[in-house]
Amino acid sequence: MDETVVGIDVGATLAKLAVRGPGGKLECSSIPSSDANNLVEQVKTLAPRGVGLTGCGARRLQPHLPATPQRVGEYEAWARGSRELIRAQGLSDDRPYALVSLGTGTSVSLVQGEQVDRLGGTALGGGTLLGLGFALTGCRSYGEFCELAQGGERSQVDLLIQDIYSPGEIDIPGAGTAAAFGRLARIAADTERAAPTDPPAPLASAVTHLVAENVALMAVALVKPSPARRIVFGGSALSENPRLQAILAGVTAAMGFEPILLEDGPYTGAIGALHHAASAADALGQNPNR
Repeated sequence: MDETVVGIDVGATLAKLAVRGPGGKLECSSIPSSDANNLVEQVKTLAPRGVGLTGCGARRLQPHLPATPQRVGEYEAWARGSRELIRAQGLSDDRPYALVSLGTGTSVSLVQGEQVDRLGGTALGGGTLLGLGFALTGCRSYGEFCELAQGGERSQVDLLIQDIYSPGEIDIPGAGTAAAFGRLARIAADTERAAPTDPPAPLASAVTHLVAENVALMAVALVKPSPARRIVFGGSALSENPRLQAILAGVTAAMGFEPILLEDGPYTGAIGALHHAASAADALGQNPNR
């Protein structure tokens, strides 16, 4: 059967929609979670034979959707979606890996075959980039913030290892962060030094480094006792943000782990929910008396 199947991941900030239409073509999109009415109308227009639903807003959305949505837990949906996306990138999913969901906040799970276990998380995530980033820079869109961060020089804002140690004095790269936003404190204490000449871009870069470095280091620390040596990153915060992606990959590799950035990472949960719904619809089609 090849009728339309839909997967929805309703997060705190964005609702992600994955649609597999006739012929198996997959299309993904997202809208603000606050615009639930528009999402419901989109799904009704598609008239799907199956709907998979996950995320923190799933319970509120479920009564308004057509048919009977298949509710699936977030960790299960993310694990299933990540396996699909890993294979789509030509990689093997037969080894255990840590799965980092970088959405409004960040969650880390251990995926071993069909088993998924949450390891931990942090309040640092896309919500931090939006909230703190917008407050410091005046940006009003995520794309604008990411573009600003890409061109910013964070050494005007962050205190780096090379600022406090001489070369070779400590076994940590000089470009590493000694104190996030620490240089601003020094500038404030020294009235003879001028403030950064172009504050918004360095501030955007510093916020991005703050989130990315700490998320990557946390993921490494959580997964280190496990057999996994791959760390897979997905989530809406990766969208339009090459600086964030580069830092996540760089820190993960520097700590001796293999980083994998999912190309359709923002839709990992929605794709997992879609496959859950498709499996349920197929099973019902084969046994209509269930």
